[in-house]
Amino acid sequence: MVKIYTKTGDRGTTSLFGGERVSKDSLRIDACGNVDELNSLIGVIVPDLVGIQPLSRKLLRVQAELFVLGSDLATPIGSKLKVKVPRVKKSYTTRLEKEIDDWDKNLAPLKKFILPGGAIAGANLHLARTVARRTERAVASLASQEKINQNSLIYINRLSDWLFILARYVNKLDKVKEVPWQGRGKS
Repeated sequence: MVKIYTKTGDRGTTSLFGGERVSKDSLRIDACGNVDELNSLIGVIVPDLVGIQPLSRKLLRVQAELFVLGSDLATPIGSKLKVKVPRVKKSYTTRLEKEIDDWDKNLAPLKKFILPGGAIAGANLHLARTVARRTERAVASLASQEKINQNSLIYINRLSDWLFILARYVNKLDKVKEVPWQGRGKS
């Protein structure tokens, strides 16, 4: 039986794909951890959309893409691995943009900021958007220090937009009105 714990991280280090050990507080591990958190949060959302199969399938696809993003970030560019590591492709972002445009056509144009919230799925999608933005900041920090696949940074940026539009779209399907921000603490 293989045990879940290895004790190899007990001194504050972990392995990148390929075996290189790095500190658990490295920018690369921070970015990977944010991707993992975002993926887990999307896993919380999927059951709320099971009645809307096309949307739940898209979220499951994004979860699979986030695994690719995680492996991409966990494998430094130029790593001498004998295994081909999946990398984020430009087509991932292009597909998100098409879906954003399709959903956005069905939404009222935004004239003001809106408060995040709505039905459970919509509110959780707004939360996922904020986790995606944090993930983007972590990936940008990593990119400022080390070479990464630039498609990774572009993808996570577009994914946060995708999650925002999807939150609005799901709230519309659930017949939940958006609450505009009135400014200065008023709503």
